[in-house]
This record gives sequence, C-alpha cells and structure tokens, in this order.
Amino acid sequence: MLIWINGAFGAGKTHTAFELMRRLSGAHIADPELPGFALHRMLPPAARSDFQNLPQWRSAIVDTLQQAEEAHLGPVLVPMTIVRDDYFDEIIGSLRSRGVDLRHYALTASPETLLRRLSTRIAFLRTGLRRETWAVEQIPRCVAALAQDRYAAHVDTDHRSTDEVVEWIAADAGLGRVS
Repeated sequence: MLIWINGAFGAGKTHTAFELMRRLSGAHIADPELPGFALHRMLPPAARSDFQNLPQWRSAIVDTLQQAEEAHLGPVLVPMTIVRDDYFDEIIGSLRSRGVDLRHYALTASPETLLRRLSTRIAFLRTGLRRETWAVEQIPRCVAALAQDRYAAHVDTDHRSTDEVVEWIAADAGLGRVS
C-alpha cells in the first residue's frame, strides 16, 4: 500500500511520514524529492525549474513507486506536495490504473498556520541559511488547490497534533492502532 501524504509546505507531511514510519513496523518512506534533486543536478542551471515540470520525473515517480509498493510488504509512505491537477491525475491516476493500492491524504491548514510554521523553519542550502521564502510564496496556490475534492481525503492540521494526524491516517488506511 502507498500512503501519499500531500499538503502545502509547512502542513507537516514529512513529520507525519516519519512519525508513521516510527510507529508502523515495516513501513518505508519513498521521497519523490530525491530523484527531482538528482535531475536538477544533471541539468545546467538555465534548464532548472520546478522538477515536477519534468516529464521524466513524473514517469520515474510512477514507475518507482509502483515497484516500491510491489516489493515492500509494509506501507510505503510518500510525503510530497502535488497541487497541479494534470500532474496529480498523471501520477496518482497512473498508479491507481496500474492496480497500486494508493491512499491519498491532503494535510490542510490555514494560510496563517502555514506561515507561522514556515517562519520557524530554516533550510540549509549550499549558500548557507535562508528563510523558506519560496515555500511561503506557494501558500495561496497550495491552499486553493488542496481544498478541491480531487485531493481528498482532507486532514485538517490546524488544531490537531502530529499524533492525532498520524492516528487518523492509520485508522483511515486500515493500519490499526499506532500509538
């Protein structure tokens, strides 16, 4: 089973995925950002943009996640923001049409909550420390897109702890109690 944990930047995708993995025996995290970063490194700077725009990234993610789901006995956790309808349909739709048992969860939060969370997060890049300005700029488009029914099941994180989010997802996915 694939458990895709979607959400705006700052919604808690990665934290939720790692907490689920810690609590679920045999769970595995498959991070789609890793091949995206690798593709960026292979391209000259002028050819780099959002790696989700690269068709080779999208097709590789579908193939790799299908292989991960088939090869792994436990749940495969996929923390990744995806808010373009066409990319969502291409990736999630392709996996489902291939028979992959995929459960999709969109962690939602208000723009104020996301901004507060991102303001405390610092990323270390080759150039040093910087605030998450790109992620902050994505809040309006992510919140608007993820509110659509196509991105359900929605999990409101504004007033839920990570523990509550993890327990809700585990119960909904039929993974049992994960305390």
